[in-house]
Amino acid sequence: MPLNSYTYKALNRSVGKALHHYDMISDGDRIVVGLSGGKDSLTLMWILKERLSRIPVNYDLFAVYIDPGFQGGYSRSLENYCENEGYELRVEYTDYGILGHSEKNRENPCFLCSRLRRKRLFEIADELGCNKLALGHTKDDIIETLFLNICYAGEISTMIPSQTFFKGRFTVIRPLAFIDEDLIRRFAKEQNFPGFINQCPSARVSKRHEIKTILKMLYRSNRKIKGNIFRAMSNVNNEYLLK
Repeated sequence: MPLNSYTYKALNRSVGKALHHYDMISDGDRIVVGLSGGKDSLTLMWILKERLSRIPVNYDLFAVYIDPGFQGGYSRSLENYCENEGYELRVEYTDYGILGHSEKNRENPCFLCSRLRRKRLFEIADELGCNKLALGHTKDDIIETLFLNICYAGEISTMIPSQTFFKGRFTVIRPLAFIDEDLIRRFAKEQNFPGFINQCPSARVSKRHEIKTILKMLYRSNRKIKGNIFRAMSNVNNEYLLK
């Protein structure tokens, strides 16, 4: 895909805006990139690596995939793809997905699996001497998390583009935070990213999927709604919230 295409320019502009606004990456950073095999994380890895060739900031990237342990996984195929792209991928084989869907954890398998995977990513970052963890969450993910927390946790909160953990030891960054999922989809198609099939039994029946479906209905009714929701998260009027 030519790097003067509209899709690339829009992607690069939004990533650059997020990186600058939240001061996400500094010279000398060592960054673990959480690869899931999905279009979002593949786009994140691609753009972070591509930017190294043209910006005056140097950083190291370490791609990591946490295999959740489902039968028919794609770890080997993802390794082959990364090798062809010049990425060095570390695969961690776990049983987190199996544990999340075990008899003892029927109510919310996604929460446990996600928490265990994130914990392991922090451990690997520590082993590699990394100070940043880059995740491929988009504008859509941030909005969906807001509604998930309102509906199922009873609080108004979401994931934020840059957040420190463990007294500043690590910073989680989300360089795709200003990007619509539709743009990622177009970029992945133009870039001919492979399609890895998610074997998780909750992939299409999770609470997040339910929220996504509801939000898509809202977006279809008025194309300004998504932008308004996103802006509302940084335009909170505390005087008109319950105390």
